Amino acid sequence: MRRYGPAVLLALTGAAVLRISLFGDLYLRYVQPGLRPYLIVSGAVLVLLAVATALTARRPATDAQDAHGHGHGPAGPRVAWLLTLPALALLLFPPPALGSYSAEREAARRAAQGVGTFPALPSGDPVELTIAEFGSRAVYDSARSLTGRTVRLTGFVTHGDDGTWYVTRLQVSCCAADATTGKAEIRGRAAADAPPTDTWVTVTGTWHPEGGLGTDAAWPPVLDATDVRRVAQPANPYEKR
Repeated sequence: MRRYGPAVLLALTGAAVLRISLFGDLYLRYVQPGLRPYLIVSGAVLVLLAVATALTARRPATDAQDAHGHGHGPAGPRVAWLLTLPALALLLFPPPALGSYSAEREAARRAAQGVGTFPALPSGDPVELTIAEFGSRAVYDSARSLTGRTVRLTGFVTHGDDGTWYVTRLQVSCCAADATTGKAEIRGRAAADAPPTDTWVTVTGTWHPEGGLGTDAAWPPVLDATDVRRVAQPANPYEKR
């Protein structure tokens, strides 16, 4: 790269990090809310490094270089400037949150938890549950706390090979890189017209027990839907694992 190439790369990358972490909720596509301060600090450090690198590149040539009439600075092939394109794209076009592509390539990994009892659900129906909460109670709750309750789930749509469809959510511990998948199969008259893949929906219905408690046959859990509504993607598309 030419003299100011490294500074430009650092500046673009730092600006991209600051853009997604300072303005709006874009950073929630990639990390949990608690990591926002670290993103801001990282972006600021990159910008400061860019400034320092640019100032260093402006230093005048040494006497030895003047004597020979030329220097051996950090010049390189011009094609190296193409490295700025990914950083510029990140700044101008932040990638979307993970969706069905990631979910469909995630094996049915579930938390290594045993069968047991769960805390009582809040009173009143419908009760708002995350996909992870619904799945855990459906598969592992020996008290069957979902029985007779109306629940409401929100997630994006994925489809199975046999015509089934699911309301799906990705769960993360730290950031999008460690995301795992939770989903619930949607059945019932209200589910007859499956929305397109990656459409965000809120589904209301009742749990449909299948399989023995804690067995593979109980996964994924099934919801008999009484209402399916399209909704906007939430600011934070992930659930906390």
